[in-house]
Amino acid sequence: MGSFVLPSSTLVGALVVLLSNLWLLPIAAQHSGITRHYKFEIKLQNVTRLCHTKSIVTVNGKFPGPRIVAREGDRVLVKVVNHVQNNITLHWHGIRQLQSGWADGPAYITQCPMQTGQSYVYNFTITGQRGTLFWHAHISWLRSTLYGPIVILPKRNSSYPFAKPYKEVPIIFGEWWNADPEAVINQALQTGGGPNVSDAYTINGLPGPLYNCSAKDTFKLKVKPGKTYLLRLINAALNDELFFNIANHTFTVVDVDAVYVKPLDTDTLVIAPGQTTNVLLKTKPHFPNATFLMAARPYLTGLGTFDNSTTAGILEYEPSDSSLSINSSIKKLQLFKPVLPVLNDTSFVANFTNRLRSLATAEFPANVPQTVDKQFFFTVGLGTSPCPQNQTCQGPNGTKFSASVNNVSFAMPTTALLQAHFLGQANGVYTTDFPTNPPLHFNYTGTPPNNTLVTNGTKVVVLPFNTSVELVMQDTSILGAESHPLHLHGFNFFVVGQGFGNFDPNKDPANFNLVDPVERNTVGVPSGGWVAIRFFADNPGVWFMHCHLEVHTSWGLKMAWVVMDGKLPNQKLPPPPFDLPKC
Repeated sequence: MGSFVLPSSTLVGALVVLLSNLWLLPIAAQHSGITRHYKFEIKLQNVTRLCHTKSIVTVNGKFPGPRIVAREGDRVLVKVVNHVQNNITLHWHGIRQLQSGWADGPAYITQCPMQTGQSYVYNFTITGQRGTLFWHAHISWLRSTLYGPIVILPKRNSSYPFAKPYKEVPIIFGEWWNADPEAVINQALQTGGGPNVSDAYTINGLPGPLYNCSAKDTFKLKVKPGKTYLLRLINAALNDELFFNIANHTFTVVDVDAVYVKPLDTDTLVIAPGQTTNVLLKTKPHFPNATFLMAARPYLTGLGTFDNSTTAGILEYEPSDSSLSINSSIKKLQLFKPVLPVLNDTSFVANFTNRLRSLATAEFPANVPQTVDKQFFFTVGLGTSPCPQNQTCQGPNGTKFSASVNNVSFAMPTTALLQAHFLGQANGVYTTDFPTNPPLHFNYTGTPPNNTLVTNGTKVVVLPFNTSVELVMQDTSILGAESHPLHLHGFNFFVVGQGFGNFDPNKDPANFNLVDPVERNTVGVPSGGWVAIRFFADNPGVWFMHCHLEVHTSWGLKMAWVVMDGKLPNQKLPPPPFDLPKC
């Protein structure tokens, strides 16, 4: 092939253009972010806790799983390979998944699960989020061991809207089960009764010194005096909201669910499953001649059995040389223990959540829908299903426990909803007649109706692109009032109001906060109360909404929103990737 020679003046020009383009590259990269690659091998690993060794499903043999670190604007590619017998999907909890609904992960909602030997590449870009989120399995109860942190740093050359911390530490709360959680939920669904509970809560996979045979499995946070630490707190527990406190220290909350908030000082936090909270911890100015327990234990509202135990870690100050000579042994230091609220302290929880506010600045605005196109009123709570013939059931009065939204207990399809929607093949997979209001009006938080039976169906709500939505979720006292942490996939929403008792559509909206309400992806519907949220349906696809107490999800406290395409190319759901798992 003949050579092609540029005239010298053209060559110089081309070099100038090339060099100037090279100089521009980092700036372009700053705006568009970079691509980060991860490989997750799903495999079994022997793990011992509480003197009990068992084989658990892990990512890359780690429990908890590996952390994902990215900057706002980065693209993340995670290749997941399934080497275990279980069907697997992973969900990137709280990631907006703008136009990447195929990567959201809930089984039979956006994808069919990966079977043994299969792999799938989750491909998404982090847009307009910074803080902490997490990833977890989204099929049956496998997220009991399959979970890990997602750390989202600000864009390059951007800073936090608070003083830069000396160090950042992810702290992820979970549970330890001596039994196999899959067997636990399978048995519960078969008998219709409540499932057995976990044997311990964990901090970064470690139960801590308050459990039998667990002293060596204790998370230790070593700190220096006079420094500020950013703790990235994640509740990955299956079934429990948790209180958290470090003895003799206070926190400043600066971010929840990967959205900045107005700094809020508190000595105790409450964090529901699915929620994340970033706090600043200022250490004492001098070596305190003491160590401090950090502890988490459940906030409990329901009538069922629960794991009434406390996980603890240790905050340990690194002594300076001078203090070491005074204290030759750190082991003899006094240990301070935290004081946590009582188990059912609903007023503490309401007070804490009411104080959270969006930053609502020019740089980080709170774009709350000021007007509403569609209003929905959903009751959320427990109920019952009839016991199958020739079987005895252990639920209330010989029935099976169920849970529902507007009295519809969601029946899981066998074809992924997103696939059926995209291909226009909804027929026989789902119907679009999900009730926008409760079918039966009653005193929701008073004496429950005699009939507690729920209906079953795979029903969705269809929303035109960019609809502004107001949703009021009302707890019911059927089988006991209970707090329900509701998680909406694909969106953040603004928590514009909450209260106790029954929502009053004539009086309560007057008190809605439309200026700086907190923005989240998971919100607790108060026990015996209601919460109102608003959001723009600006993300085409099919989006799961469910209680993040896994037992309630298993019983049917879940539904889905179908958001239609908009007119512009960037308002449409792209076709599925070629490696999307088949059912």
